[in-house]
Amino acid sequence: MEIASLEPSLYTVKAVFILDNDGNRLLSKYYDKELYPSMKEQKNFEKNVFNKTHKADNEIAFVEGMTIVYKCSIDLFFCVVGSSQENELMLMAVLNCLFESLGQILRKNVERRCLLDNLDGVFLVVDEIIDGGVILESDPQQVIQKVNYRADENPLSEQSVAQIMQSAKEQIKWSIFK
Repeated sequence: MEIASLEPSLYTVKAVFILDNDGNRLLSKYYDKELYPSMKEQKNFEKNVFNKTHKADNEIAFVEGMTIVYKCSIDLFFCVVGSSQENELMLMAVLNCLFESLGQILRKNVERRCLLDNLDGVFLVVDEIIDGGVILESDPQQVIQKVNYRADENPLSEQSVAQIMQSAKEQIKWSIFK
């Protein structure tokens, strides 16, 4: 039975989370429902990871039998979690892709306020990189293209909203003169 757990799997990522500089959750996605099934267990794990890593200069840690790669930026703390047997380079590729993609979307303003203002885009980026624990993409340029493509599909783009507003103003003018 133990040998089966060592077999390679596409389900590389167990969780991704972004914390603020106090260790509070801003975003999290857990892909292994059995790992930390409750919100309380997830937050305890995140707090434990933060406490053990936020002052360290390393990029990798082993906490509670999990492999964690992490990166700090201004007031954010990014973590990608895999099993104890997981290849750290694969997890690091996911972390770097996430960080670089967010850097482009947030226009190099990778900080708490900007991240919260653009949380919908941040979730899109995470979903483009990982699906159910399977790594889909590790190239930030590809992720940005896919996220921008989806944004362009929105029928209410900025230009069409401006056109709707202009049309509404003209209708109001005509109704006033009647």
